[in-house]
Amino acid sequence: MAKMWAGRTSGNTNKIADDFNSSIHFDSRMFRQDIKGSMAHAAMLGAQKIITEQEAGQLIDGLQTMLDDLESGALPIDPACEDIHMFVEQVLTERLGNVGKKLHTARSRNDQVALDLRMYLRDETDEIVALVKNLLQLLTNKAEQYKATIMPGYTHLQRAQPVTFGHHLMAYSAMLLRDLQRLADCRGRINVSPIGCCALAGTTYPTNRQAEAKALGFSGICQNSLDGVSDRDFCVELLSCLSLLMMHLSRFSEEIILWCSWEFKFVELSDEFTTGSSIMPQKKNPDMAELVRGKTGRVYGDLLATLTMLKGLPLAYNKDMQEDKESIFDACDTVKMCLKVFTGMLQGLKALPQNMLRAAQKGFINATDLADYLTKKGLPFRSAYKLSGQLVAYCIENGKVLEELELSVFKQFSSLFEQDVYTAINLTTCVEKRTSAGGASIASVEKQIALVTEYLNS
Repeated sequence: MAKMWAGRTSGNTNKIADDFNSSIHFDSRMFRQDIKGSMAHAAMLGAQKIITEQEAGQLIDGLQTMLDDLESGALPIDPACEDIHMFVEQVLTERLGNVGKKLHTARSRNDQVALDLRMYLRDETDEIVALVKNLLQLLTNKAEQYKATIMPGYTHLQRAQPVTFGHHLMAYSAMLLRDLQRLADCRGRINVSPIGCCALAGTTYPTNRQAEAKALGFSGICQNSLDGVSDRDFCVELLSCLSLLMMHLSRFSEEIILWCSWEFKFVELSDEFTTGSSIMPQKKNPDMAELVRGKTGRVYGDLLATLTMLKGLPLAYNKDMQEDKESIFDACDTVKMCLKVFTGMLQGLKALPQNMLRAAQKGFINATDLADYLTKKGLPFRSAYKLSGQLVAYCIENGKVLEELELSVFKQFSSLFEQDVYTAINLTTCVEKRTSAGGASIASVEKQIALVTEYLNS
């Protein structure tokens, strides 16, 4: 197929060079954005009298027909074309003749590529945001369901203090909420139009960049033509947001993997989102959670690849920048699939409250509350801390937990102990006393749920 850029050269590149240079096998997914951008460009050219309104109409009609044909499958994408941009222009020219050759007036592939990519990532961001919101809504529903279900909270993976499963889930809700806010912020910077920057220096034609940007739903235009075609910081920013999102999903996956093991057995995953073993019939493996955890590294790799590709590039456009697409496309695809799978997995997850409670009853996670009890009786905290530690050591030596000690034993350590100590160290009481903002009490969890719900409904 003849090269549309032939002129200075013959256009007769080596087959290996053609294949190496081609990007149509991955950028063809942007055909909708390319055609819609071209339609807006044609309309602007007509409105500015750069081409006739009749020619603009012919171009728009021809592009719409192409879009319809591509959507229906009547027009297959030619893999021999260099990229989707050349494919669209070439087919349009074949169909319309010389009028088709006028479409590329006052633009370059440099600003065209940047335009298509921004439009595509804008759509992808919207889709990812919707998936995160679905997951966030499910999380808050689960938190409401388990807001009174006591479990051990951990530090260093050691039982530390009592919380509720609902409170634990709301920690991930808070993380996802920030992910949504970051994505919304990032989308604002994606939503800036580069079209009209041309190759690097703008154009001599009397274009109307603002009108073209508005027609395509952009909030503004790139103010510097070199910047408009040469930077991909919006890709890096989105990849950073997606990496953070995957990090949160990975941490959550790690906990689910631990929780559904026999060593914890805090939760049960549905059969729909687990697998078995080829040799061990008793196994029920959390493969979906493990894959989410594994694919996190893949998204990190996409981010690092893009950063590395950009770090040494002089202005303006360089062919290296073709490498931006596979990385960002892969990251978006991976994140969307992970969100869908994770949401399905979480939907079928059931907590095992009795197992959580039994775990909470061991490990002396009410020891801090015991110290607080003595502090409120007038003992300095450090003294109370030491005394509580001594009581824990006594319990370990005698195979007991704090709740099982006789009052007389408590009094051997301090005369401050009274019958009310048993209420103070009751696990439900321990949780419900944590009424500080953001704490583990039921009322606090309900406030957290309300804040997330308000955001989702805004």
